[in-house]
Amino acid sequence: MTTATTQDGSLPHSTENKPAPETSQQMKAVRFHGKEDLRFEDIQEPKCGAGQIKVVPAWCGICGSDLHEFIGGPSLCPTTPHPITGETVPLTFGHEFSGIIEELGEGVAEKWKVGDRVVVQPIIYDGDCGACQDGLINCCYNNGFVGLSGWGGGLSEHVVVPEYAVYQLPDNVGLDVAALVEPLAVGWHAVNISPFKITDSVLILGGGPIGLAVIQALRARGCNKIIVSEISSMRKQYAKDFGAHHVIDPTKDDIVAKVRELCDGTGVHVAFDCAGVQPGMDQAVLAIRARGTLVNIAIWEKTATFTPNDFNFKERGYLGVATYVKGDFEEVINAISDGRLDNAHKMITKRIELDQVLEEGFRTLINDKDNQVKILVKGSSEK
Repeated sequence: MTTATTQDGSLPHSTENKPAPETSQQMKAVRFHGKEDLRFEDIQEPKCGAGQIKVVPAWCGICGSDLHEFIGGPSLCPTTPHPITGETVPLTFGHEFSGIIEELGEGVAEKWKVGDRVVVQPIIYDGDCGACQDGLINCCYNNGFVGLSGWGGGLSEHVVVPEYAVYQLPDNVGLDVAALVEPLAVGWHAVNISPFKITDSVLILGGGPIGLAVIQALRARGCNKIIVSEISSMRKQYAKDFGAHHVIDPTKDDIVAKVRELCDGTGVHVAFDCAGVQPGMDQAVLAIRARGTLVNIAIWEKTATFTPNDFNFKERGYLGVATYVKGDFEEVINAISDGRLDNAHKMITKRIELDQVLEEGFRTLINDKDNQVKILVKGSSEK
């Protein structure tokens, strides 16, 4: 087996960045034990090893993936030892987080210092598989995530991550907004790898956090025809506030007819599926013009079906999207800093404490989903 290096020259997880040993000190963390079993408990504080950086989380977002694991999992979280981390549930949650550097491991680059404000890119990858060798760490055949697959998570008082996972923040990007970089990077990456051009019309299925991230990514690129399909009245308003030019309701409107009406009778160039529901995808395919593309960002809970002829006869394309690649975090951070993602802060709809995650976080997202975009959990560095 060859030894790969990351693009910044550091060694990937499979070589130097082994899980940090634990200390005898205790810390608080939110741990996922299984379906509907989330606990705020004491665990061992991790120790910072060679090539690693220890971070005190400042703010951590609760992701839809976290919620799906809680409601019906474990599915993403390993129940047999993860091929890279070696861990299984129970695991500390939280993969959308910012923080303050509190310790540097041996061999970490001199550019870092204790007290630096940072955001963590949580992808875990082996560095050796074909996808990693091609630079596609998001498609690693053994991949995982900090906060879902092991190595701690942002819903804790301390976390240790490999150096390559840490990105420094400009002075004008707050630690709270920085916790949104991860979900914003998903939408940014989807637009990046899609065939979208500035003159194109776009349909977005779903006005949740990822749908809003796609809207913002498209606005930052100058798109002048963004159509959003959404049922919830509150999320319709969010879509408008974040820059959608047209918002339609699939329970009231004929989506295919309405989209064609808005697009000179031909349909949109690109559709982004951020909802992952069969009726939405069925309508989106037919709402795409000839040689247009359906871009799937949603994580589907069930097997989806489609009719190949709907793609063949109009030469439409289908593209799957997997999170983000190296470079996307930097681009999102820069876009927040220079004002292109000027609405990012509006995604924060609620702020809670670490000991409130279950009732004020997960329960709120289950029972008051339509009124929430992103709930942030305050970390110990913000106290």
